[in-house]
Amino acid sequence: MFTGIIETVEKIKSASLGKLEVSVPEDWKLAEGESVAVNGACLTVTGFKSGLACFAVSPETIAKTTLRSAKPGSLVNLERALAAGARLGGHFVTGHIDGTARLLCVRNDGNSRVIEVEKAPDAVMVEKGSVALDGISLTVYAVSPTSFKAAVIPHTWTSTALKTLKPGALLNIEYDILGKYASAKSSGITRDFLKENGFL
Repeated sequence: MFTGIIETVEKIKSASLGKLEVSVPEDWKLAEGESVAVNGACLTVTGFKSGLACFAVSPETIAKTTLRSAKPGSLVNLERALAAGARLGGHFVTGHIDGTARLLCVRNDGNSRVIEVEKAPDAVMVEKGSVALDGISLTVYAVSPTSFKAAVIPHTWTSTALKTLKPGALLNIEYDILGKYASAKSSGITRDFLKENGFL
C-alpha cells in the first residue's frame, strides 16, 4: 500500500524484458521482496546495492503500464511502501495500475497548473475524489464521461516527473479504490472483482 506522495524522482538505468534497474537515493536500504511504486506501479525488489535497485516486471504490468516503453535515462516517480503507523498524506494507493491515460492539456491557473486527462468511460470518479497519476495522488474535478481535471500545486509539479511530460504523453492511472468498492457494492463484490484488484 502507498499514499501517492512521491518521495523522489530518479532515472531508469536499464530496461529489458521482465527486468528494470532504477537509481535510488544513496540512503535507501531496500530488501529483496520489498515493494516500491515506480511511476505508480507496485514492483518487487529483486536486487539492491547502494544507489541502485532491480525490479521484476510481470507481463501484465508491461501490458497495462507505461513501463512497456521504459528507456534508460527516463525519469520515474518513486515511493516506498507505507510503513505501519506512518502518516497518510495522500490517499490509499494500491500500486495496481488500471491502465494508461493520455495527458490532454496543461495550462497555468494562478499558482498552479491544471491538467486535463482522458478517462475510461466505465471508470468511477467523483468530484473532489482522488486519482493516482504516475503514482501521484491528485484531487479531481470537472469529471466528464471522457476526461477529468486536476490542479497541480507548484511543490508537486517541481517534485515529480510530471513536469517533464507534454500533452499527448501517457500516464499510468489508478482509479480510487474506494470508488471501485462503491461500484462493486452496487453490483455485488465478487471473487473475480477481488482477484482483478489484487486481493486474491
